[in-house]
Amino acid sequence: MNEPVQCYTRVGIVHFMAYPECMGGEGPVIETLMKVIEDPFFDVVEMAPAADPAVRREVARRVSEARVELSVGAQPVQLARGLDLNHADSQERERAVSAVRECIDHAAEMGAHSVMVMSGKACPDREEALTRLIGSISALCEHAAARGLRLVLETFDQAPFGKNCLIGPTSDAACVADAVRGAHPDFGLAIDLSHLPLQEEVPEYAVRTAGIWLAHAHIGNCAMDDPAHEAYGDQHPRFGAAGTRNDAAELTEFLRALLHCGYLSRERRGIVSFEVRPMRGESPEAVIAGSKRTLIAAWRDV
Repeated sequence: MNEPVQCYTRVGIVHFMAYPECMGGEGPVIETLMKVIEDPFFDVVEMAPAADPAVRREVARRVSEARVELSVGAQPVQLARGLDLNHADSQERERAVSAVRECIDHAAEMGAHSVMVMSGKACPDREEALTRLIGSISALCEHAAARGLRLVLETFDQAPFGKNCLIGPTSDAACVADAVRGAHPDFGLAIDLSHLPLQEEVPEYAVRTAGIWLAHAHIGNCAMDDPAHEAYGDQHPRFGAAGTRNDAAELTEFLRALLHCGYLSRERRGIVSFEVRPMRGESPEAVIAGSKRTLIAAWRDV
């Protein structure tokens, strides 16, 4: 493709993965945010809910002045607290819904446009669990809509060495979206190139199956062949790292699928966000720069 990738997409980055010291909503949130939003390569930044109200207000001010779109990820909160939106116990499920409601409130204070969530754990009673998840997601969509936010559900793996989530296969995610979208038409799905090898799905299938519900895309990498690998499982190492699955060729395949389905287009410019985490001894800024070079190289071959 000869035209710049930004003609077809809004490029984003998952801030709390590039700077994992901020994953808990604390740490050098503003200092690291500024490194991202001062780079005109990025139109979107994805952050964890900031713990401090003053920091939330500062985030809102900074993303507005930089003219950057903000999305907030509730996943770090869900994982840290063991929150399960499809838990069989109603009290545990309500605990999860209540915590994500608070994430949505914090996202609104931060000036976000959307909030991303994940399902709970995979479990034997799959059909019942999907029904429970649909109920939780519907309640959260209502809460998000009241605050002018869009709710997005991200697909994960069901591998025991990964996140082992109910959602899970893109086909199940599409079933959830189909059930939720009738009452909440703004609800959408996110798929992640990092997760596809762990999900045993290829880009064309995942993109086609997500279909009209596709609202967000992540790009990154995973390691799943050697349990001794530092980034084994769903840890988002940089593209092309030794012993990992995704590099420029795999990213090209994913971008082609997104282009063919219309998610990437001059009219839509769907979001494609890097989700990469520095490994031991690596520089976040160098990993980000390498990711940008990988995207540019992959786009040339689309």
